[in-house]
Amino acid sequence: MTEDIKRRARGLDRAFDILDFLKETGTPMRPNEIASGIGSPKSTVYELVSSLLERRILETVGKDGHVYLGRQLYFLGQAHLRHFDFTREAEVSLGEIVEQTRETAQMCLLNGRKYTVALMKEGARHFRISSDIGEDAPIPWTASGRLLLGHLTDQAIIDLIDDEDFILPDGTRLPVETFLAEIRKAHDDGFFSFDSIADTFTHCFAAPVRDKQGICIATLCIVAPRADATAHYDHYRRVLIDSANGLARRVIE
Repeated sequence: MTEDIKRRARGLDRAFDILDFLKETGTPMRPNEIASGIGSPKSTVYELVSSLLERRILETVGKDGHVYLGRQLYFLGQAHLRHFDFTREAEVSLGEIVEQTRETAQMCLLNGRKYTVALMKEGARHFRISSDIGEDAPIPWTASGRLLLGHLTDQAIIDLIDDEDFILPDGTRLPVETFLAEIRKAHDDGFFSFDSIADTFTHCFAAPVRDKQGICIATLCIVAPRADATAHYDHYRRVLIDSANGLARRVIE
């Protein structure tokens, strides 16, 4: 690889670092703030920001030099979705879950070392579950995480997850041994549910969508008030598992 190619590759990596950083912070920032946040030279970041602005990957916000993710990313995302059957089929599945349970339904994925809600359909009730699509969360905080890691070895799971992600919102530490045991049981059961770690009023159900090799590539989830989850547990569990299995069949075929 020539030095010019290496330089371009490093520039591409830093451009993605800029986009990831803005996504994670969720707020417009100045280039010098971005440089500090990603640990890159200011001159490099200013040059990359200028190029990304020209291509509308970033756009300016206000008059103080702030930039944020541009609308071109939206159009690229829409082009991706038009040719991604899995997403279209998942949206159908979420609609069916809401129709049968009246609860909020989600499709969740791994995003590197984190978990993210990729799609969501609000439930048909006054109670509203608040969740931000695309916002990363620690894997051990989630019901889906117990399923999405089921194909990995114990050591691979430990290597994947940042140590601080085992610290729960209340400040307690989830023992690694407990987490691994829950992953193995969830994998065998093809289902996992628990009272949400992130709040005190919801219960999370998750079922795996598996590929031809049996690997969980996504999860379908129901997020419900705890009282309703208890009252309708068996129904919600059956609907969710049936929907996840149906989605897997449609995508594989």
